[in-house]
Amino acid sequence: MISGRDNWNIFQDNEISRIDVCRTGATNGRITMDAREYLEILHVAERLKDTPRHCTTTKRRTESVAEHSWRISLMAFLLRHEFKDIDINKVVDMCLIHDLGECFTGDIPTFVKTDSDREVEDSLLNQWVKTLPAELSEDIAALYKEMDAQETKEAKLYKSLDKLEALIQHNESPLDTWSENEFELNKTYAFDTVAFSSWLTELREVILEDTMKKIESGS
Repeated sequence: MISGRDNWNIFQDNEISRIDVCRTGATNGRITMDAREYLEILHVAERLKDTPRHCTTTKRRTESVAEHSWRISLMAFLLRHEFKDIDINKVVDMCLIHDLGECFTGDIPTFVKTDSDREVEDSLLNQWVKTLPAELSEDIAALYKEMDAQETKEAKLYKSLDKLEALIQHNESPLDTWSENEFELNKTYAFDTVAFSSWLTELREVILEDTMKKIESGS
C-alpha cells in the first residue's frame, strides 16, 4: 500500500503541473464557473476516494479520506438540534472541505505529521484554491482561515468532530489493526479539543468507555 509520504512525493511532482494547467484556463476575474471548471474541481476531490487513512473499517478494509470526511459531516448534521447557538451549516461545510489538501499530499497520521508536512499540504492546497472561480475561492479561503484560527464555536466543533471520528473508527476497527502507540493515545486524544463543550466532553467520555472495553476484551 502506498504510504502518506509516498503519496506526498507523487502528488508534489504532479500537482504543480496540474495547477499551472488549471491557471491557463483560470477564472480571469469571473465569479461564476462553467460546467468544465465544476467537473475539474470534482475530479480533484475524487482523489480522496482513493486516498487511504491509517485506520480500517469494522471489516478490516482500509478507510479512505473521503469516508472520514463524509462521516464527520454527518456527525455535524446530526447535532443541529444540540448546538442551537452554532451555525451547523457552516460546520458541515468545514467538515466537507477540511481534508482537501490531502488530494495533493495523501494522508499522514497526526502522530507522525510534521510542520514541514503541513506547510507543503497548505501550500499546494492554497495554490489550487486560488485557481477556482473567484467567489468560490473566497468562500473556501475564508473557511480555512476560520478553521485554522480555532476561535469560533463553529471551528471548534468541526475540529472536535474531526478528532472524535478517528477515535470512533478505531473503536469500530479490529484491535490488531491498531498501531502500538494508539493503545495509550486513544485514551487521552481530543479531551483538550472538546473541553469547550460539556456535551462533547460527555461524548468523549463515552467513547473512552468503549475504548477501554475494547482493549480489555482484546478484540
